[in-house]
Amino acid sequence: MIYYKTKDEIELIRHSSLIVSDTLALIAGIIKPGITTLELDQKAEAFIRDNDGQPSFKGYRGFAYTLCISVNEEVVHGIPSKREIKNGDVVSVDCGVFKNGFHGDSAYTFLVGEVTQDAVELANVTKECVLKGIEQAIVGNRIGDISFTIQHFAEHVHGYGVVRELVGHGLGRKLHEEPEVPNFGARGKGPKMQEGLVIAIEPMINLGMKNVVQENDGWTIRTKDRKIACHFEHTIAVTKGGADILSSFEPIEAAVKRNNHLYQESEIVS
Repeated sequence: MIYYKTKDEIELIRHSSLIVSDTLALIAGIIKPGITTLELDQKAEAFIRDNDGQPSFKGYRGFAYTLCISVNEEVVHGIPSKREIKNGDVVSVDCGVFKNGFHGDSAYTFLVGEVTQDAVELANVTKECVLKGIEQAIVGNRIGDISFTIQHFAEHVHGYGVVRELVGHGLGRKLHEEPEVPNFGARGKGPKMQEGLVIAIEPMINLGMKNVVQENDGWTIRTKDRKIACHFEHTIAVTKGGADILSSFEPIEAAVKRNNHLYQESEIVS
């Protein structure tokens, strides 16, 4: 059953989502070669709690951490550990915050140091997939319109692999609600979007084939061919005037520009 949100509820989800965005901006400011993914996780948890929120992921189905941090061929659900970030790593960070009874959810992929041209192009296309999907999130359209648009742009225009096993989702009082929002599909299919629908649109795009496998830790999903993957996510509300983006990449990207350890155009390597 799809639960449509009131304007007041949407504002509460926006508040949680913007704490997520600020948390990811914090990560953008400190991520660098040598820092461990566990250190990033601990900083994020402290920041969220300092802002009177709770980490949505911690304790969810037994997950023990605040962030999902997925590096290079890891697509999503990477577990924070003593693993050190290295120069050239592609690092996806997914975060959720629960506050005032509602969840917010967003993800961003960071390019650390001297990254390949392939990584730059994949990240740019994956982020563009989010925006193209959001453009389809209007009253009267169907979920399949979002799905088709993302798949067409990633697979047919750019030749990347679109993950099938993991999808976007509704959210609100629960972290995962109906409907599912696949990143592949057909126009005109799926539930019709109505005002008050809140969903997380989150393309997971692989440099190579679409196939993924789960690691033995029971959480981490990686590409089967071990080529890199990227993941971006926005929480949005469907309104009569179009999609209202409740999370924000602006503070994240401002922090990226300030962090000399993150990708700069002049540092692309072949």
